[in-house]
Order: sequence, then C-alpha cells, then structure tokens
Amino acid sequence: MYTIKGNFKKTIFRNSSNGYMVGLLKVKEACKELESYQNKTITFIGILPDLNEIDTYIFQGRVVSHQKYGEQFEVQQFERILPTEKDGMLEILASDMFKGIGKKTAEKLVSLFHEKTFDVILHRPSDLLLVPGIKEKQVEILHETLTSYQGSYETILKLTNFGFSTRDAMKIYHYYKDDAKKVIDEDIYQIFYDISDISYQLIDHLALQKREEKNSVKRIRSAIIYIMRTLCTTYGHTYLEKEDISYYFYRVLNCTVEEEKVDRAFQTLKEDARIVIREDRYYLKEYYDAEIFIAKRLRFLAHEKQEELKKFDVTIKEIEKKNKIFYNKEQKQAIYDALSSKVMVITGGPGTGKTTIIKGIIDAYQALFKPKEESLALLAPTGRASKRMSEAAEFKASTIHRFLKWNKENDRFQINEYNKSKAEFVIIDEASMLDVLLLSNLLKGLSSNTKIIFVGDMDQLPSVGPGEVLKDMIESKELKVLSLNMIYRQKEGSKIVSLAHNIRKGIFDSHLLQESDDILFLPCSEMDIIKTIEKIGKKYNAFDLQVLAPMYKTKNGIDNINLHLQELWNGKEIFEKGISYGDVVYREHDKVIQLSNMPDSFVFNGDIGVIQKVKVANGKEIYIDFDDNLVKYSPAMFSKFSLAYAISIHKSQGSEFDTVLIPLSLDYRKMLYRKLIYTAVTRCKKHLIFVGNQKALEIAIQNNVEQKRKTSLAIYLKNGIL
Repeated sequence: MYTIKGNFKKTIFRNSSNGYMVGLLKVKEACKELESYQNKTITFIGILPDLNEIDTYIFQGRVVSHQKYGEQFEVQQFERILPTEKDGMLEILASDMFKGIGKKTAEKLVSLFHEKTFDVILHRPSDLLLVPGIKEKQVEILHETLTSYQGSYETILKLTNFGFSTRDAMKIYHYYKDDAKKVIDEDIYQIFYDISDISYQLIDHLALQKREEKNSVKRIRSAIIYIMRTLCTTYGHTYLEKEDISYYFYRVLNCTVEEEKVDRAFQTLKEDARIVIREDRYYLKEYYDAEIFIAKRLRFLAHEKQEELKKFDVTIKEIEKKNKIFYNKEQKQAIYDALSSKVMVITGGPGTGKTTIIKGIIDAYQALFKPKEESLALLAPTGRASKRMSEAAEFKASTIHRFLKWNKENDRFQINEYNKSKAEFVIIDEASMLDVLLLSNLLKGLSSNTKIIFVGDMDQLPSVGPGEVLKDMIESKELKVLSLNMIYRQKEGSKIVSLAHNIRKGIFDSHLLQESDDILFLPCSEMDIIKTIEKIGKKYNAFDLQVLAPMYKTKNGIDNINLHLQELWNGKEIFEKGISYGDVVYREHDKVIQLSNMPDSFVFNGDIGVIQKVKVANGKEIYIDFDDNLVKYSPAMFSKFSLAYAISIHKSQGSEFDTVLIPLSLDYRKMLYRKLIYTAVTRCKKHLIFVGNQKALEIAIQNNVEQKRKTSLAIYLKNGIL
C-alpha cells in the first residue's frame, strides 16, 4: 500500500448510508512511489468518517483509474492527526466549523493555551472562560463541536481495537453511528445481520471472546442465518428444509444444541422477519420476497388480454423482403405472440432460430408501433451475452446491471420501484442465467405493464445465484411458452448442433465424433492430455482457440492448462517483461478473463481481454484492453482477472467461440454431468475438438443426476400466492 499525508479540502460526493465518499486532499508528504503528488491537490475515494479541515490525515491505499474521472487514490486505512502548530490551530478555530468564534477569539485561545488548545477545549472547557471576553455560549460551541467530531474517530478507534479492520470499523460506524458500542454490548451478531459483507466467523470469534455462551439462542440464531446464506448461495436454493440447516449446527457452533433452543431461535428469526416459514420450506426473507414478487408480476402479465395486431401479415412480408429472409409458420407465430402478449418465454437448443426470431420481433415491433428509442430494451445477464445479442439483432443491447444503473458502492440499483425505466418492451436473452434477486430487481424497475420476452435454453447450466428462473417459468405452465424444436443449423451441415441435441436427450453417438467435418476427437491417455492440447495449440493463435474445462485443479485442470498454453503462445522467450501474481507471471499480449463486475470501468464478470501494457517501474500496473476499452489495474486489483487460454464452462455461459477445445479426463469425474457438457458444446460455433478419454464423455452424457435446486417460483406461478 502507498502512503500520503495531507489536509482535507473538500467533499465532492458522500453516500450517507455507507460512508463512501469522494473528496480532495492537499498532499503535504507522499511515499517515494507517489512523489509526483507532493504539494498537489488529489482526488481520493473510500469508506471514511466525516472528515474536517481540523486534522492532518495519513491515508494508506492504492491508486486506481476511473474511466470517466481519471486517477484517484483509494483509501484503505487512515490515521488522523490533530494539528499542534499555531497557524494550523488558528485557521481551524476561525473556520466555518466553529460558528460565532472568529479570528480574534481564536488568536486569544491559542495565545493562552498554545499547543494544548484542542486538549483544553475537549477536556477542560471551563478553563476557556479564563480568556478575556469569551462568552459561555462560545465555550459551549467550541466544546460540543470538537467533541462531536472527536466522537466519530474515537468510535472507529474502539472498533479497530476490538478486532475489526479499519474498513469494517468504518462500515459499522456509518451504519450505527454512536450506537455502535451499544450494538456490540447488547448483541454483536446484529452486525452480521445488518452488514452483509462482514465475516460471520470474525463476528462469532469476537462474540466468544466477549464470553457469549456457545449454545446461546443469540448464537444459534446467527448460525441459522449464516448456514442458510451459505447453502443458498453455494447450491442455488431459494429455500431449505429444517434438516438441511440442522445438519450443519455442530460444524458451525462446535457444540451440541438443545432442540428447544433451536425452535426458539427459528421463532424469533421469523418474528423479526429475517426468515419466512411456509409449510416445511424455510426461506431467507429476501429470497421469499423475490419469488413472491416475480410470481405476482408474471401472473398479472400472463392473465392480460392478448392484443390484436391488424397489420401484422403485411409488416412481416415487408421485413422479409427488406432483410431477404423467409419466416416459416412457427417463426411467424412466435413473432406475433411475442408482440401481442404481455409476457412470453421462447426456449430452444442451439440452431433452432432463437436469434432469428429476436431480430424479427425487434423489426416488427419498430414497424408496427413506431416506438421511441427508450421504449425497447434488449438485455442479457453478462457483458459478452449482451454484446453477442447486439451484434446478432443489430440493435443496442445492455447488461441488466447497466440497464438498472447498479451502484457498486452500496450494491443498489438506481432504476427501481421508485424510479422506473421508461422501457415498454423488454427482451431478455440467456434467461437461464437469471437468478431470483436479479429478476426481482429488474421487474421492480419496470412498469407493471411492460411487455417482457424471456429467451433461453433451459438445458443450459442454471444461474450462479439462487433460483432456477427459466426452468420454473416453463414448468409452471402459467406463461405462454414457445419451444423451438426445428434445427435450422443442422440443414447447413452442422454436426455440432446434432451432437448438442443428442447430449440433451442423453444419446451418445460415437459416429458423430468420427465422421464430422466440424468435430474432431483425439483420444489420448490422461498423462498426454496437456501435450495433445499444446500440439493442437501450435496450429492456432490464442484468440482463435478457446479451451473450456470443468475444473481448475488436478493435472488436467484449467490452472495447469493455462500455464502450458501461456508458455506456448506468450512465453518468456517471446516477451520477457512481466508481473508475478501468485503462480502466474502476467505478460503483455496475455489473454485474460475478468472475474468480477467493475461497472465503473464498463467491465463485467466473464469479459475476455488482452494485456496491452505491463508497467513494472514506479508502481506495478497492468493495462487490459476489453474490445477497445482500456482498463488499468493496480496490484490490489490483480485478483480480479486471470489467464483465459482455458476458462471454466461456467464462465463461458453467454459467450460463443468459433473453435472450442474440451479436454475429457476421468479426473473431472465429480463434474462430469450432462448439463455441463451440453453447455460446453453449445458455446461452439464452427469447430469442436475433444481431447482425452472417450469414456469421460460417455459418463457425462449418461449422467443426468445433478444437484437439484430447491425453488418454489413454479409453485407460486401455478397456484398463486396461497
């Protein structure tokens, strides 16, 4: 971390709910790496308490680059120093902070008390009456103002001394203000409930240090929420059964618990509206609310009367002539239903014409309704999926997060139930990737009458977050669903599409692997998989071949494949300069993948880019180009990307690649199942290469057993809210 020291000058932006602020600091001193900051006013960002020109601040942190606002100093730790020099104290006491004091009174105070002036104001305010001409009201202002300001810093200091990091301490202070100590004394677990990104293990450790009983109801309550959050986010459930939760009690609490205390803990959590219990289903409140809201909105739209489109046939003929395309009866009906219904699902495997229908819907909507530009929105869950949708449909598309104007600092959407979008018609592609919280937030940001079309393949991997939205919508039979079954790409000779549909049905056809121009199967031993991948790699460059694998670890895992392919395509002898991070040396021209959302830089989880520049001198920096969007990364941000010569099948969702290589190893056994291999195959457009053990492919195709998600959206869609 870098260190700078200076005086606070101005607040540019402040979020009162979480303490995030943007401000200006006049730098008096700086570490060697930031000598250029000396005597300059720089922009800083971070979660901080109320700052004031009273103090000199020492900031520790990193330099970050904002695409719009440029270079900023991100504060990760800070220290406050009260001024003791005469000029500094005079300037502060005469400032607007102390109303009614003025320059003359300030000079009298400092002349009498010198460097102890602030100490006297804080701890011996009655001594201030020794100053000739000072009034009791002025003494009161001086003492109360400085005490109030000092209080926030002392609270944060107490929290850090108690065991919280500076960042966590500031989050806690900004949530509770002066009640922070009271919360810790009465129920420290309240922090875990209220502030989601503070570690449960840390809170529990500190509670036990405060002599909390191991089997207290307070501790059991917090353990229930921790277990439920962990299981739901790990396995994608929106609800759990009581036994699911109870199974983990001993592992989390490290003690036996009485049934009576467990029941009492569940009951108080229910009374506090932290959980919802419906029959034998135990929900975290946010997941229950999300499923209920989605069900209510979609049922409302599903029961709206279908609109009659009087000029539809004429319009379709004009579109066919203009685009030199012919829609069959199934496609025309899909376009008509999409425009006349309030909500609809279009589902189908690869090559069934989903993209063709989307473009037809857009063209017909514009021709029939002559909408304003903001009336139509094309959305997808990921950046690559939205880009692919935009290119195919020839209409601007967006990620859902960007459409809803997600604020990463408070994890909230600016487009919401109180500030709705003007969109009247929304098409959502790759709907299999939607989780219940994201869809709920999207529906809140849309008018209750907005038309919605969901497009996706329910046989793809489900969302990363809780829920199985597309599957539940289809299985409820409550919404209009068009299932596309005719395979158009197969007519063009694509055996990849045929293979994908066979996999979906659980059929293993070895002939497709041996008689196809666009599929190549290279059998080899487990020990030779990496060598074979390298041999194939010599025929391609890094951006024309994408390796998709199920697992990161093992000898044939993603991490090891990446190191070998990097050496092949961008090794040390090709480009010597690099930056080490973990087991990887990143070099210019390396292919990398983004691992988390960075909306301020317009980079999202799953985006693939290339390292354009590596800066080693005067502070390490890596510059990554994501389709002409150049983003700077400092060392603290290196965990946000990794090599992408090989990526996980999960990360490939929403993307397509011309040539895909899939290694097949029995080492992947626990990840060999139908939906995963189907997703990998459907990411390929032109050439598919398998390397390894054919038995592994057979196992995956025949294995339709997967972790079934516990969701109830289908129930509420079908039966209403009981």
